Amino acid sequence: MPTTITFFPVDNGDMTLIKFGDAASTTLLIDVNIRQDADDPDGDARDVAKDLRDRLKKDENGRPYVDAFLLSHPDQDHCRGLARHFHLGPLAEYPDDKRDYKDKKIVIREIWSSPIVFRRASKTHTLCDDAKAFNTEARRRVQANRDKGFAVRDGDRIQIMGEDIDGKTDDLAPILRKVDEAFNEINGTASSFFTARLLAPIDATDDEELEESLAKNQSSVILNFTLAADAQTPDGAKFLTGGDAEVFIWNRLWQRHEHESAVLEYDIMQSPHHCSWHSLSYDSWSELGEEAEIDHGARSALSQTRDGAVVVASCKPIADDDSDPPCIRAKREYQSIVDVAKGAFYCTGEYPKADAVEPLVFTVTAQGVQPPSKKEAGVKAAAVVSSARTPMPHGTR
Repeated sequence: MPTTITFFPVDNGDMTLIKFGDAASTTLLIDVNIRQDADDPDGDARDVAKDLRDRLKKDENGRPYVDAFLLSHPDQDHCRGLARHFHLGPLAEYPDDKRDYKDKKIVIREIWSSPIVFRRASKTHTLCDDAKAFNTEARRRVQANRDKGFAVRDGDRIQIMGEDIDGKTDDLAPILRKVDEAFNEINGTASSFFTARLLAPIDATDDEELEESLAKNQSSVILNFTLAADAQTPDGAKFLTGGDAEVFIWNRLWQRHEHESAVLEYDIMQSPHHCSWHSLSYDSWSELGEEAEIDHGARSALSQTRDGAVVVASCKPIADDDSDPPCIRAKREYQSIVDVAKGAFYCTGEYPKADAVEPLVFTVTAQGVQPPSKKEAGVKAAAVVSSARTPMPHGTR
């Protein structure tokens, strides 16, 4: 089976599943936003929990599982439904073996977590219950690794995204992934079907003003994946995902990588913060409208397309009004970016149409990234999303 990336329609929120093309169909879930209405058979929201379960494998005990789960940052729209739908705690305490499959909680074999993102988020707002539950589970797994000399099994595994302050992660080298380093481990195994370069969170600093800016700008885990199409095609596609990271962070990344911009290149990008204008500008769209000025550093960071690049906005339908997110002006900017690359822009809240949404699935093949089939005339034709390996000229970005 080829590698696929599935974007679930979860309104303004993120929930993305990568299923790698290896023999085990290894899975990585990035964020979760399962609203209460999505669990109600009489509700209007899409049953994305069922959509997810339908794409997962069962373990030897008949339990659904993901090989890894990454929480980009602890906002509610990135972790809603976690405690309700996922097992948190040692696998020995799994409670649902006698329940119907549809009611069994999903096992998380490995967690990818960033303590510095949690620390920054807690400075600016109160964490929701699901975020607190995730943090408790991450701490439990870190301690299990310390206690067992990192010789842990499914359900206790964790990878730490970025170093924490005051040397708090100095003793976690076997499970620590540092900023600007690439890794290919997932659930205790090295994979030949992906490498991931960690671009953020930006490292902790003693500069209080800088730390305040990082916290206010939605510090998130930012990863750029290189996904294999098959064993012979290790560079099938590059997928850039960055949670809710806002303008200050993208500007800092451009300052850092302007002269090695290949690290930001992508074939598919999930537009940060649900197509928010605040990832592209310091100005308020609702207050200034068309007079709001774009930050060219941030836009440059988000414009490193390869031929045929796709931008996916995980958000509700985008209206031509003063809403943010999603923001119509941000949509126009992303459309102009992919137009230069001869690519396409998608919104999960509008696919295939706003009143009948479905998961949006891209397939990574040796011939390139294949978009979902066009299901109605209103969906932008993007029959060929090439993944030619030549980045767009610098002047067009």
